[in-house]
Amino acid sequence: MTRDINDIIRERRSVFPAQYIEKPIDKALIDQILENANWAPTHKKTEPWRFKIFREEAKDRLGEFLANTYLDITPDDKFSPFKYKKIVDKCKATDTIVAICMQRDPKERVPEWEEVSAVAMAVQNMWLTCEVNDVGCYWSSPALKDYLSDLLTLEEGERCLGFFYMGYYKKDEKGESKRGSILNKTEWVQF
Repeated sequence: MTRDINDIIRERRSVFPAQYIEKPIDKALIDQILENANWAPTHKKTEPWRFKIFREEAKDRLGEFLANTYLDITPDDKFSPFKYKKIVDKCKATDTIVAICMQRDPKERVPEWEEVSAVAMAVQNMWLTCEVNDVGCYWSSPALKDYLSDLLTLEEGERCLGFFYMGYYKKDEKGESKRGSILNKTEWVQF
């Protein structure tokens, strides 16, 4: 049965690594998720989205890098062994981690906020593709994202906006969500 786009949008949820099960996501599906991201709207066709994919040992190394960076930048009196372990465990529990990056248009033909918005729309396309394929996911933007250039070579003008975690999950563990009425957020302007 084909799902209606309205249902897909309303059923989309953040599903976290602690909820993921050990079932690999097929590379062809990951390619489809990324291809759908590539069709996001983009002003002046700058296509600012860039993705760095971490799987298997690479995602475990990413977790170790992020945890060790947390250790290095956190004062002793603020350090939490729980948080350190959580960073490592989150990466281990995830099938695929996508570093969401933005490549700023070198000519700066559009304001930076439009480039960030285009990347966010690409991520929404990823999220909806995951939803329709029963893959759990969520976008996290920890302060540690700002250190990704210490691990990877980023192009001039490229920066990381966060990490997109993906994994299959038990469907009965998907949370519910509520939204306030759109009527409280809408004004029909008439002159």
